[in-house]
Amino acid sequence: MITREASDAAVAARGRGAATTIHGLFALQAAQRPSIPALVHAGGESTYGELARCSARLARRLRRRGVGRGDLVAVAAERGPEAVVAMLAVLEAGAAYVPLDAGYPAERLAAMLADSRPALLLVQEGLAAALPSGLPVLALDATVLADAADAADGEGLAPVPVDGDDLAYVCFTSGSTGRPKGVAVPHRGVVRLVADPEYVHLGPEETVLQVAPLAFDAATFEVWGALANGARLVLPPPGRLSLAELARWVTASGVTTLHLTAGLFQQFVDAHPEALAGVRQLLTGGDVVSAPHVRRALARVGERVVACYGPTESTTFTSCHPMAAAGVGADAGVEAGEPSDTVPIGRPIRATRVVLLDAQGEPIEAAGEGELAIAGEGLARGYLGCPAATAERFVPDPTAAGDTVGGRLYRTGDLARRRADGVLEFLGRLDDQVKIRGFRVEPGEVEAVLADHPAVAGAAVVALPAAGGGKRLVAFASAAPATGAAGLPAGRELRAWLAGRLPEYMVPAAVVVLDELPLTANQKVDRRALAGRAPGAERPELPTPFAAPRTAAEARVAAIYAEMLGLDEVGADDDLFELGGHSLAATRIIARLREETGVELPMTLLFTH
Repeated sequence: MITREASDAAVAARGRGAATTIHGLFALQAAQRPSIPALVHAGGESTYGELARCSARLARRLRRRGVGRGDLVAVAAERGPEAVVAMLAVLEAGAAYVPLDAGYPAERLAAMLADSRPALLLVQEGLAAALPSGLPVLALDATVLADAADAADGEGLAPVPVDGDDLAYVCFTSGSTGRPKGVAVPHRGVVRLVADPEYVHLGPEETVLQVAPLAFDAATFEVWGALANGARLVLPPPGRLSLAELARWVTASGVTTLHLTAGLFQQFVDAHPEALAGVRQLLTGGDVVSAPHVRRALARVGERVVACYGPTESTTFTSCHPMAAAGVGADAGVEAGEPSDTVPIGRPIRATRVVLLDAQGEPIEAAGEGELAIAGEGLARGYLGCPAATAERFVPDPTAAGDTVGGRLYRTGDLARRRADGVLEFLGRLDDQVKIRGFRVEPGEVEAVLADHPAVAGAAVVALPAAGGGKRLVAFASAAPATGAAGLPAGRELRAWLAGRLPEYMVPAAVVVLDELPLTANQKVDRRALAGRAPGAERPELPTPFAAPRTAAEARVAAIYAEMLGLDEVGADDDLFELGGHSLAATRIIARLREETGVELPMTLLFTH
């Protein structure tokens, strides 16, 4: 068994400057440890050597198709070994990957592909039908895992010269204009995130679970944090995992390093704290982290719980706050003892600087409050094909030293406080941007899409507290004055229209139809007044009439649905998603059903029926 001390020595010997690219870090591990498992999946295990050979074969196929340095390659693949091979191969070919979620609405996928203009589309079997046509396609099937010689393997091709400034991937986030923005991330941002990280221990003795979808930038830490450090990457089958399924994968696979978004972290600690017994390091973030749940997790986790903060524009993590239970021997930089009422977002990670700006955009030197701005190697190039949006957010750094990469700051729009000890605390947003179940959402994007409906004259979206914690979106639509609200479809029909154009996490829990949107004295939409008109606990209007539960079992299930959704009542024939439900609510429902009835439903069953 490789000890942590031996791993630390190996990392120190390797040195931070040994590789400047993601695939370069992986190649070092594959050369040093070809026979140890790299991937653990439903089909078995793949070693570092096997993964290196498979990705090299696919990279040669890509190069024979004309893919080269500076190109973008879209990757549509579900969680699994094929997706990992595809991303590695794209990088080895000198290109950057654009992860696509085939579950997104067709219009959104078309917009992402139009903006990225990929040279090629790598598509896993079974997903091609969900994607727009007209692009050159290479099928991504199980043969990419075949560790066999390629008769036309392209031997003699010179390695593609790629360095840390080359693009590694493009991750799309919500955009206030009504169109998603592609954040262009270079290799150096990821290398600074995963090479010898000081906020967490990563080495060959670690086992990391991939939970996040590839199109979500948390997957950057999970996948490359493991493969750049010789760790095992565990890949559960595609699809959403229930809390019980997640717990089984954590325990059965011997997961030692786990990352969960703040909402999922809270649910998992509540439902399956026993599954954390073998976890040494638990990272969480993406939203405000619950201090009580951190205290509960610290009683189970072996070494540390780490609160992480960072926008996609700063390559997943900007700052981290590692915490260890009182009495646990902690590494330097790990705060021993339990958090108090709030969990800080910590200190900047390696090669990252944080600057607080006052209302005039001037740096605040000492402890105090201001807009959090980020500098350093983690910064993205900007927004793909959006120079105006890039210039607005990526601004010259007035504090830049000569060695600061690019001399730029990314203005996050987040308000933060720097304590006297240098630790940062998150205070909220300076604009309307919100986090919905760990995903960043610009209400303006939802408003713009709703306003595109031919019958809608005005649209507004507000974020309100949700049942079970977190936020929910509520949309309001008004019609032209000549027709009034009577000229609009019902709220449920507008919601269904939005569901065909937005990812699931951006679809409002409800759409309220109004004669007109309330305005302030300054003729701006009065969002406080709108919040007062949001649906309460009453059952929403649905296409099916209310059907009372007919048996004791139905009554029990309906009561659980009502509690988890914050409703007064739920009918026996009601649809979870028409009630405003979503994936996280489904997770809570399954956990409560298991707790009260002993029956465990697969998440896929709930989504299918």
